[in-house]
Amino acid sequence: MDKKRLTPPFSTAKIRITTSSDGGGSGSGSIILGKYQLGHLLGCGGFAKVYHARRLDDGTEVAIKVMEKNTSTINNNMQRLITREVSAMHRLNNHNNITKIHEVMATKSKIYLVMELAPGGDLLSKLNRHGRFSYSTTRFYFHQLISALHFCHQKGVAHRDLKPQNLLLDQHGRLKVTDFGISALREEQQLSNSFLKTACGTPAFAAPEIVFKEEYDGSKADAFSCGAILFLFLVGKLPFDDSSYTNLNLAKLGREYQFPDWVQKPARSIINRLLDPNPRTRLSIEELTELPWFKRSAMKGEESNSDQQQQFVQGIFEKSGRLMNAFDIISMSDGLDLSGLFRAGSNKKVLRLTTSVQVGSIEEKVMKIGKEEGYRVERRKGGEIGLVKGKVVLLVEIWEMAATLWLVEIKVLDGGQEFDGTQWESIASCFTSPSNELAPVFSCISCSTREQ
Repeated sequence: MDKKRLTPPFSTAKIRITTSSDGGGSGSGSIILGKYQLGHLLGCGGFAKVYHARRLDDGTEVAIKVMEKNTSTINNNMQRLITREVSAMHRLNNHNNITKIHEVMATKSKIYLVMELAPGGDLLSKLNRHGRFSYSTTRFYFHQLISALHFCHQKGVAHRDLKPQNLLLDQHGRLKVTDFGISALREEQQLSNSFLKTACGTPAFAAPEIVFKEEYDGSKADAFSCGAILFLFLVGKLPFDDSSYTNLNLAKLGREYQFPDWVQKPARSIINRLLDPNPRTRLSIEELTELPWFKRSAMKGEESNSDQQQQFVQGIFEKSGRLMNAFDIISMSDGLDLSGLFRAGSNKKVLRLTTSVQVGSIEEKVMKIGKEEGYRVERRKGGEIGLVKGKVVLLVEIWEMAATLWLVEIKVLDGGQEFDGTQWESIASCFTSPSNELAPVFSCISCSTREQ
């Protein structure tokens, strides 16, 4: 076996390696080896910068990671990390939720990794905009993350630096795991009797066995990071957050985190098992994929089917036999005459409203209105809100349609004969009347007469 090669390629995709004695550019507008033109800076790390770039021959947009080859930043250790990153991405090139690498180029002074562009930004930025994710959005992203990670582990790659900043979104809103710079390969674990020793990763997401410099299983360490990410998605804050590095790690060992009331029992159970400080009893990624909660997420079709996934991201909904996307809904919201939507005795089953406020505020307002209108408020297993009064059962679901647009859908599940148009009007007015402090950002867009 060629000793210069860490691993045989697992992917059929060909990665071109180009070298040149000519100096290559590294700033915006620079031309790289006559093939790519660099655009704006996307981000930078300790020894690399990532640029938006365009392929000159066909205009394809890519991301290019640029690393200087001078002695101050690229030593033998950095060369090993670069080789490992290329090797890891090479064998993972066939998964839809992992950033693809297209080409590796080098000059006397620089190394260039040409990768798939993810123009949707990272999940940390998206999370900061929304505060926290709804259950449907959490399942949508978390299922893709676990699918990608399960594939990584099957191919012998442990990521070791999972965090929202390394979870990107492509142009279709699909999740992309990136930054394999400190990943570990199966061959390295085999050389050390299947355990790793290098302390690495981001403290808030790293497993305790890593930060205490114990020997560890890379796949179990990744599972701990997934637990912290799932907590962050649902709660909107880190499970472990302390400026003291020692206190942070002690909190992990003591499981010192608390769930707010809205986190349901199945999600709590999975987070608790993933954040188990003992790696031997910690839930593995493979075990996670067999749990009913995870399988139920997959069966909803939000993540596994590419066509449904694109519909979910674009916010496509059916109305009157035609497809209506988020932009159609927005265009109907302003100045919509609601008088014809509410007729006593009509068999209307669905009320839809749009809003731009954060999902947490939406849920609080829905529960407050429900209580004020005499309904018993219930939290459902799938993250929905149930409103119960007598024989009438309403189901409230919140769907993310765009970065700053949400659809609130209220359905009659039971007792429809007792729930007439007057009651629909009463519910709608609670959201849209001037007395409601959120009224300016709630717009009623439709009621449907078809059975759900």
